[in-house]
Amino acid sequence: MLSLAVNVALIMFALAIALVAYRLAIGPSLPDRILALDSLYVNTVAVAVLNGIRYDSFVYFEAALLIALMGFVSTVALARYAARGKVLD
Repeated sequence: MLSLAVNVALIMFALAIALVAYRLAIGPSLPDRILALDSLYVNTVAVAVLNGIRYDSFVYFEAALLIALMGFVSTVALARYAARGKVLD
């Protein structure tokens, strides 16, 4: 039963990633693209965690932590760029 739930969740997150990638590509504005990128990394973290459950491996959980860390930093950098026009000050 767990494998069925994980497989269904993976399919749903794959669909969510495809829709977010579409939003990232068409925009129309910079804040829309920043939010799409933020949603993309959150969905990628969820897929990594689901794969960790599916294959019973801690490597996927560590990868999810790294993806979350890089996603947070990139979201902050993009938000600063959108607000100020430069990242470092």
